Amino acid sequence: MRVGFFRYIIAAVLIICGVILVLENIGITELSTKNMWGYIFPSLIVLIGLKWMIDRMRHKGGSWIWGSFFFIFGSLLLLDKFDVIQFAFKDVFKLWPLLIVYFGFLFIGKSTKPKVTIYNGGSKVEKDDNYSFFSVGNHEFNQPNWKVEPTTVKTLAGDFYYDFSKAYIPEKEIPITISSLAGDVHILVPENLEFQVYASVKAGDIDIVGQTVDGINRSLSYVTPNYDSATRKINLTLKLKAGSIRVDYV
Repeated sequence: MRVGFFRYIIAAVLIICGVILVLENIGITELSTKNMWGYIFPSLIVLIGLKWMIDRMRHKGGSWIWGSFFFIFGSLLLLDKFDVIQFAFKDVFKLWPLLIVYFGFLFIGKSTKPKVTIYNGGSKVEKDDNYSFFSVGNHEFNQPNWKVEPTTVKTLAGDFYYDFSKAYIPEKEIPITISSLAGDVHILVPENLEFQVYASVKAGDIDIVGQTVDGINRSLSYVTPNYDSATRKINLTLKLKAGSIRVDYV
């Protein structure tokens, strides 16, 4: 099986080199030793993706999700080489919305039955193994005088928007945890509110009051100067597999 796979790779490299030479001869590309690998590498990614999808359709292993991801990723890299779009290898994290697409197909194909407990706005919702639980959608807290309470939200995908400048915040430490496989988190805090935040993304970017990181497996922590002595404060824990986290002063 391994021999067959390597044979497939060698054949693919030969085919790609031949195609590139043809394109160079007819004036579509300018060939050089340096830029040839720039065409070969993404082409191999595309072919591997196609092979995995075909194997999956033929019930011979493979993976529809990984196959389609490799096909799309490699195709974007090739389009960049042909100056159709601008897309570099480091831009792979920009493909995180594909997770939402894949989850959509998973909803159609099958369901899982996890046990989930959510505390949201003071209410408690429990789902055990007797229920299927999927949560996808937007969560907005920006109404005038909305009450801040201890909150834990776990979702598959969604966007989160919290405006603490419009909120009623009790005199205590209030923990808020957001955990999602994919989405965007945008939080606005007034300058007189003490808070601390721990944010992490597997793929994406984080911006906390001007401090930024982006890429793969990134995290960022921030604590306001008077957090420990304050009686009214927010403790934020924000975790995304893929997406964007942003905390701004307002």
